[in-house]
Amino acid sequence: MKNFLKIAQNVDVMPLLLAIARQPELWKEDTYLRDYPQGPFAQIETIMLRFPVKSVVETEEALKQHLVHYDQHENIDYPAYHKLHEARPIVMNLMAYVRGERLGRVMINKIAPGGRIFPHADSPVHAEYWTRFHVCLQSSPGYIFRCGDEQVFMRAGEIWYFNNKLEHSVENNGVDDRISMVVDIRTSR
Repeated sequence: MKNFLKIAQNVDVMPLLLAIARQPELWKEDTYLRDYPQGPFAQIETIMLRFPVKSVVETEEALKQHLVHYDQHENIDYPAYHKLHEARPIVMNLMAYVRGERLGRVMINKIAPGGRIFPHADSPVHAEYWTRFHVCLQSSPGYIFRCGDEQVFMRAGEIWYFNNKLEHSVENNGVDDRISMVVDIRTSR
């Protein structure tokens, strides 16, 4: 299979972009990815819609007390998912389209002109369990999304599958912010 596969186009992303523009403070609510030590995301801003619980200490303490059964693939809704309800129909339609069985991470990433996501591959445990999709919300010519030996230009309103098991990176050499929604879905392969 190819490293990239466009699976949809002409998705109406404008209501979500408008909702994001009306709530710019959401870009600053969660800096976990940006601040992650030695992580590839130092030059991006992220709005977390769904993500695992990030406090390992609290999770480990709950496990010791037998209060929880730890599932490394469990994701929870973050407050921004309720504030940006325009994201939900896009995510749920994608889930239905690919016959998803479980919804994982959902994040909106913004890369300013001149910014980048540095080369990395997702962990094998994560990439084997989830299928990764990108919903392009905003782009301009000049940005490059590379995965393995392929690269693509994603236009606003397109949804792409890509193989996040392989090394991938994004460079925004365009004049506008590049904004995309990352959606992880468990599918019945």
